[in-house]
Amino acid sequence: MSAESAAAEPEATRREAGAAESSRANRGWWDRNADEYQIEHGTFLGDDRFVWGPEGLDEVQAELLGPPEELKGKDVLEIGAGAAQCSRWLAEQGARPVALDLSHRQLQHALRIGGTFPLVCADAGALPFADTSFDLACSAYGALPFVADPVQVLREVRRVLRPGGRFVFSVTHPIRWAFPDEPGPEGLSVSASYFDRTPYVEQEEDGSAVYVEHHRTVGDRVRDIVAAGLRLVDLVEPEWPAWNTSEWGGWSPLRGHLIPGTAIFVCERD
Repeated sequence: MSAESAAAEPEATRREAGAAESSRANRGWWDRNADEYQIEHGTFLGDDRFVWGPEGLDEVQAELLGPPEELKGKDVLEIGAGAAQCSRWLAEQGARPVALDLSHRQLQHALRIGGTFPLVCADAGALPFADTSFDLACSAYGALPFVADPVQVLREVRRVLRPGGRFVFSVTHPIRWAFPDEPGPEGLSVSASYFDRTPYVEQEEDGSAVYVEHHRTVGDRVRDIVAAGLRLVDLVEPEWPAWNTSEWGGWSPLRGHLIPGTAIFVCERD
């Protein structure tokens, strides 16, 4: 690598990053990296599979949104949809999904794969829908890890859900923030404080953020859900299955058999 290309690499740091900076940085990052992401992970995700995370927990088995046969006719909002693989699966069950993502380029991949459901480019903190528009909402690693104000997103989800509606979202398991993001043995030793909520930021030489991820502890996530007026009904920590031999970033069979990598929060609006 030349000195010039090395200098062009963003600096990884931990610093504060507000809502506007986080949204702007992450929209740009996903627009720039959507093509590579879909090439690298498209086979694992499939075109019409609903998978909750790198462990490979599939909604067809998990039924966290309810039995598949009961999804027919339900209005469902997918937040952080990417190429809308989850929405495509929901449509196949007879649901009426809407796929929302911050990244225009990710939604172009949704268009490329195809589907008859709406695609919406918008920020999860300001959902462009009327109150009580949806029966269900879901987010597989979408939005929540990347926003500075998760309560605002959760309040927006509650607003657009009908009474009795359910919201299920998955995020990186909070305990992973205490370990290096490495799939091998080096990823098994604690290197940072679990209680340090300082965001992870990748930034240019001038200090402008190009990627931001926010850490919340398990307790923070529970309090955020309650503060938004939702009720937590389950917390799922998928175990790494024997069939899954793939690595995805810091997720791997080695780490997955020892420490959780994903946390799935199942919430309802009363």
